[in-house]
Amino acid sequence: QVQLVESGGGLVQAGGSLRLSCAASGRTLGSYRMGWFRQAPGKEREFVGAITWSGIISDYADSVKGRFTIDRDNAKNTVYLQMNSLKPEDTAVYYCAAAPLRRPDEYNYWGQGTQVTVSS
Repeated sequence: QVQLVESGGGLVQAGGSLRLSCAASGRTLGSYRMGWFRQAPGKEREFVGAITWSGIISDYADSVKGRFTIDRDNAKNTVYLQMNSLKPEDTAVYYCAAAPLRRPDEYNYWGQGTQVTVSS
C-alpha cells in the first residue's frame, strides 16, 4: 500500500511559479515510480512527467517541457513538481500517483489532488 498526499497548489498569475509536493508513505516506496498528472475541467487527464526514487526522470509532456521540473527528496519521501513560467492553460487539478517499477505505466495509487489556478 502507498499513501500519497499532494500540497502546494493555489492561485498564481501567469508567468509565476509554484512548487507542488507529494508526500508518500508505504513500506516499499523504492519499488515505485512516481508520476505527476493533471486534469483540467472538461479535459482528459494528462501525464506531466515521472521520476523514480533513484532519480530517473521520464520525459515530460511537450506542454510543460522546459518549464516544469520533477525532483525528489528520499529522506522526506517527497516528490516535487516545480512549475515555472505558468500559463493559464496550466490550470488544473494536479495529482501524484505511484506505479510499480515492473509495470511503470500502471498507476494504481493516487493522491487526492491539489488545485492550481493560473490567472491571465
